[in-house]
Amino acid sequence: MASTSRTPTRRGRGRGKGRGRGGRGDGSSSLPPPPSTLPLIIEEFFIIVYEDPLVKKALPKKFADYLDGQEPAKVYLRAADCGPRLWTVEVLFDGQGRMYLDKGWENFAIAHGVDFGCFVHFKYEGDDVLTVKVFDGTMCRKYYYSDDDDTDDESDDDVKPCIHPL
Repeated sequence: MASTSRTPTRRGRGRGKGRGRGGRGDGSSSLPPPPSTLPLIIEEFFIIVYEDPLVKKALPKKFADYLDGQEPAKVYLRAADCGPRLWTVEVLFDGQGRMYLDKGWENFAIAHGVDFGCFVHFKYEGDDVLTVKVFDGTMCRKYYYSDDDDTDDESDDDVKPCIHPL
């Protein structure tokens, strides 16, 4: 019986032809596509309040682009950890791709202590709902609780503050 000698070879470590890290051996790669080919997903963004906190607020252009031509007449703001209430806020578009929170923003801002220097974080939940977290000028989050079950049944003109800092 003839003996065949085998020379040990090293596997992995990028030595095989066409087998990059995590490759399948067929020359293709299992790496994700480059960022320019990934779909644009903007679910979270923030604004910093540099000017009057009670006037309309511009949202990032990339968020307006994410809405892909949809221009809702209003959005609903829900303060994180502040009960189920949805605050109705009218939305303006300037025709140049910018989106603004307008009528209704002032009431939300007053009720949640939005002031100069605040950092306001938004998370898009779908169906025109944005969950909002407010951070003060020291970048610490303002926490609130709701001592009643506010719902959207109440008029937003009745600014009932959710200002009960914990």
